[in-house]
Amino acid sequence: MKIILLGPPGAGKGTIADKLKQEYGIPQISTGDLFRAAIANETELGKQVKSILDRGELVPDELTIALVQERLKESDTKAGFILDGFPRTIPQAEALQTFETLDMVIDFRVRDGIIIDRLTGRRVCSQCGKVYHIKNMPPKQEGICDICGGSLYTRSDDNPESIQQRLKTYREKTEPLIAFYSKLGLLKALDGEGSVEVVWERFKKLIK
Repeated sequence: MKIILLGPPGAGKGTIADKLKQEYGIPQISTGDLFRAAIANETELGKQVKSILDRGELVPDELTIALVQERLKESDTKAGFILDGFPRTIPQAEALQTFETLDMVIDFRVRDGIIIDRLTGRRVCSQCGKVYHIKNMPPKQEGICDICGGSLYTRSDDNPESIQQRLKTYREKTEPLIAFYSKLGLLKALDGEGSVEVVWERFKKLIK
């Protein structure tokens, strides 16, 4: 099962990817994680990424593509993978087509108002990274992670102004991928509104 998850920030991709990973045992691959791992492991690509990020610049397509291609060669991807946050652009999507065959691309559809509500209410564990929501998925004890006891924090970009800018960037850069994968017959639309359990049941029906 080789799947791409598309959708704006706050659409629920990470939450569903985590459930998919647990139920089907296939890895979730995000470019952010790849960048951090490559830098921590001090690989040649990692050194290049660190230099670019230290300058406050965006990692270019060719380097991002090389990192993803390298990761998809690892043994844990034999049964499939979930790509979250890649591809972000048409050149990245075209490059991916040259070295992988996808099963489907799932487009999470959620209205802006709901996305803003989700992201402004999001809280993240400072230790293990577990994500909560103050209304939809609160921790048992306010401000404390259920899993590791770490303190919860609000991401600096989870404010209405930053979210609006992120949505604008998504539409400009990533929405063209919807047309790209639609033409290839790989795109499936998912209603991403509702509780995690409801969206997960819809998702499972979609991939069967």
